Amino acid sequence: MSIFFSRSFQYRGFILFLTFLFYTAYHLSRKPISIVKSELHRNCSTVIRPADFNITDNATWCDWAPFDQDNYKTLFGVLDNSFLVAYAIGMFFSGMFGERLPLRYYLSFGMLGSGLFTCLFGLGFYWNIHSLGYYAFIQVMNGLMQTTGWPAVVACVGNWFGKGKRGFIMGVWNSHTSVGNILGSLIAGAFVSSAWGMSFIVPGLIIASTGILCFFFLVESQFPFIIDTYTHKSGETDPLLQNSSHVDRSVNGAIATEPAEVVVVEEHPEAISFCGALSIPGVVEFSLCLLFAKLVSYTFLYWLPLYISNVAHFEAKQAGDMSTLFDVGGIVGGIAAGLVSDYTGGRATTCCVMLIAAAPMLHFCTVGGRFLFVYVGMLLLCGGLVNGPYALITTAVSADLGTHESLRGNSRALSTVTAIIDGTGSIGAAVGPLLAGVISPTGWNNVFYMLISADVLACLVRNRSSPH
Repeated sequence: MSIFFSRSFQYRGFILFLTFLFYTAYHLSRKPISIVKSELHRNCSTVIRPADFNITDNATWCDWAPFDQDNYKTLFGVLDNSFLVAYAIGMFFSGMFGERLPLRYYLSFGMLGSGLFTCLFGLGFYWNIHSLGYYAFIQVMNGLMQTTGWPAVVACVGNWFGKGKRGFIMGVWNSHTSVGNILGSLIAGAFVSSAWGMSFIVPGLIIASTGILCFFFLVESQFPFIIDTYTHKSGETDPLLQNSSHVDRSVNGAIATEPAEVVVVEEHPEAISFCGALSIPGVVEFSLCLLFAKLVSYTFLYWLPLYISNVAHFEAKQAGDMSTLFDVGGIVGGIAAGLVSDYTGGRATTCCVMLIAAAPMLHFCTVGGRFLFVYVGMLLLCGGLVNGPYALITTAVSADLGTHESLRGNSRALSTVTAIIDGTGSIGAAVGPLLAGVISPTGWNNVFYMLISADVLACLVRNRSSPH
């Protein structure tokens, strides 16, 4: 039996690694826009003017048009929301496509498409494009391409792992979000001051490359329509080896290879409807909770580097590097949330406690940012407390609800349920950066008050759901 447990473990580990790599690439390609913002609109009085630059009365000579105007924050908000609104709308349809199409093809198409549009944004630097419409269109198309990722990878992992340690496993696995953000920040930061176009082109090439890996190596489920089985001497059947036409069979102490016995498991289950997914207990409540939690998380994702640059007066690269601390905290918070929820059996309660603790930490961001070590501590704690519930809802909770007992074993519902929850959350992800763009001219403190309000609302709507 150790042979089979070992091989089953290897298969699951490989799928976990692949899907981790895939969604790391998705987030890696989203991050550059937040790093490049502080380069598109700079304080030109602090920039050394090139010797061959003749204009002496232009205060915005170092900015990239059209972001050289006083309304640059509004224009940045347009770019953010072009992506996020397209992502939110597309996500509701993405889950239904994911149920009806092979996930391997669906993910590969999405990553290649996302790589293309990410590169096209960066090529605007080399092609000297200064049209807001061009960049907004690229953001819309990239947002639609990115919707292919989350429902598909959660469905893959949910198909390979049971509920027993799902919170911990998915908590560790979900660190791909923060790892992708960190790598995206570091890669974009390496090029932002010299040639910001490369801040997009390099991540675009990376996600396109992972799309090719997905096409050749992803196995989307351990439960295909036929299962290869192994017959023990005791007469028991063990379906540990999946997706194989042969198994190792012990004969007189020797291992030989021969054709496996084929057992038909079930007919292709019928895909669940959108309304049917909404009727699953807890889907609506957790979707609304994620809306407000993701509003907070994505406001940090898109505006934190600019906030650090404006308030702490760091250069673009330094601000981008500092912003990765929020994601480092998010890795720890996601793992801790999964571990605690597995131990206590209360996913909802875990989310509520972390959301309550996050509110005062967000307030400290408005009053305690005078010293570097204070910034570091606040960003780490905020990252853990904000991203912990976000990670738990989008992974373990989505997988639990997508395999709810009311579905009677219909595993094809997992993609649709995941898409509904993350799609609703993505509405908050679109609203948060938009509100930050509108509110920030009145003072960064007001942005954080908005985030605190959203955090409290996330906790309140969660209380309508089951404690488990």
